[in-house]
Amino acid sequence: MTTNPALARALADRDYNDPTPVQGAVLAPEASGRDLLVSAQTGSGKTVAYGLAMAETLLGAEESFGPAAAPQALVVAPTRELALQVQREFAWLYAATGARIVSCVGGMDPRQEQRALTRGAHIVVGTPGRLRDHLERGRLDISAVRVVVLDEADEMLDLGFREDLQFILDATPPERRSLLFSATLPRGITALAKRYQRDALRIEVASAEGGHADIEYRAIRVVPKEIEHAVVNLLRYYDAPGAIVFCNTRETVRHLHATLQERQFSAVALSGELGQNERNAALQSLRDGRARVCVATDVAARGIDLPSLSLVIHADLPNDAESLQHRSGRTGRAGRKGVSVLLVPPFRRRRTEDMLRALGLTPAWSGPPTADEIRKLDHERMLRDPLLTEEPSDDDAAVARTLLAEHPAEHLVAALVRLYRAGLPAPEEVADPGEPRGARDRAAGRSTGGAIGGAWFRLNIGRRHKADPRWLLPLICRRGNVTRDDIGAIRIFDEETAFEVSAAALEGFSAALRKPDGSNEVIEPLPGGPPGSRPEHPGRAKAPRWKQGQDKPARSKSFRDKPAYGGSGQEPPRDPKPPGRGAPKGAPGRSRPNKPEGKPTGKRQQRP
Repeated sequence: MTTNPALARALADRDYNDPTPVQGAVLAPEASGRDLLVSAQTGSGKTVAYGLAMAETLLGAEESFGPAAAPQALVVAPTRELALQVQREFAWLYAATGARIVSCVGGMDPRQEQRALTRGAHIVVGTPGRLRDHLERGRLDISAVRVVVLDEADEMLDLGFREDLQFILDATPPERRSLLFSATLPRGITALAKRYQRDALRIEVASAEGGHADIEYRAIRVVPKEIEHAVVNLLRYYDAPGAIVFCNTRETVRHLHATLQERQFSAVALSGELGQNERNAALQSLRDGRARVCVATDVAARGIDLPSLSLVIHADLPNDAESLQHRSGRTGRAGRKGVSVLLVPPFRRRRTEDMLRALGLTPAWSGPPTADEIRKLDHERMLRDPLLTEEPSDDDAAVARTLLAEHPAEHLVAALVRLYRAGLPAPEEVADPGEPRGARDRAAGRSTGGAIGGAWFRLNIGRRHKADPRWLLPLICRRGNVTRDDIGAIRIFDEETAFEVSAAALEGFSAALRKPDGSNEVIEPLPGGPPGSRPEHPGRAKAPRWKQGQDKPARSKSFRDKPAYGGSGQEPPRDPKPPGRGAPKGAPGRSRPNKPEGKPTGKRQQRP
């Protein structure tokens, strides 16, 4: 691999000793001087790769640029964050060459960008809309451009920048070199390459394994109403120096950001409703360590490279596999390890599994970290804290002796523990919705068919009462004075729930039910053994349908029916008023009275 000496020194200063696969591919002899169509996953070192490839054309054997005039290179990126990230990467990569790098992005002052372009530039980095605006206004001269780079080209097409890209590329010199980088190569990208590239070398280093090799994926089962609590516990559990929590809407970002700040997290927000200066300030606070958590929409899914970022949490599930890939790609970059955690409500599990399967991923499923697990980790971290492991200074030792003279050692240690915990956000109590019923039954050695040699009971709570096994099972165990292992299959119907009790616990369960406890929940034996099919209510025969023209049989009273006329066997009083329209002919008690003679049919009869 041949690298310009000035750039080689910059790489050495940053400890770039081994090139990534994409960097080695663009500097291979067969790629020298050619147009390139590169497919590489996010986080694979693409920015440095095309920065090195550009240097071959811009500098050759020279180690520095001449005076800045019309730009010689143009880099187009889909988002402001990515464009500014490229500018920062080029700043250190080309530092020794004297390169003048100017950014042109939406949200920044265009007049300030115009003044920078007037002073001259070697490399211009920008977003499609702002670059086209400068071109149309005559502020940007790209007649001397020798290299054009399209970064994240697939994203630019998805965002609707096709016309802007074509306008920019049509304005560049035809002999310029084109480097097109994309995570995927859909039909639109290949059509763009065919039109604007000449004999392009196709380099494909993207693979499912390569794109995720340094990222550990976890899927966390959560109750929908406890997603915020799960985020709090995950941040406390991993205690990452940098983390991003992704949400799907700006409103969710605002709410979750406020929630984390209330719980003592140093958090910033990042969404499209913020101005560019606010977004830059948020990212800078993450880079310098003043903030450790960023709550963001997908605007942060591309172009953000934070060395300390080791945790990505998907508070809202991404819309598709590609979004998941780009979100997760904010961590595990350039050989660094990272964790990507998806919070999955029960009704989204199948969709999540399909999305992960499309990426060739098999995550570890579990419930959210519990408060007890976090407190245990806090204890271990406290023992490793430098405040305890480092040798105290003479001043600290003198203060310690004074305190020991005034207070018992145990009292002082307890105060130290309180101070340590006071600086930590409190963990939340969260529930695990659990795995599917069949998996739990097999894990407990139960028969998924519903027979464990016991008896069936019914509980007067069903789907219409929002029955949920998470709280039904503890209720049954508490009422029957049994454990979870004594309960077999649970079947929830509209009006009631049927469940099975093992033969070993049956006697004690029945005895506990005979003791009144004053609750409204009624548990009683279910006659006839286990219920039949799930849609049909257990123990209830289907009533025959009443056909038109037949008398409808009287409905038997149940506990829901109220006595209408003071008890059974009483004759209901006759209604002196004629019934309304729609009564079937011949129905009892609904015959129409004869019209009085001599009275107009359209007028009411006066009461005597």
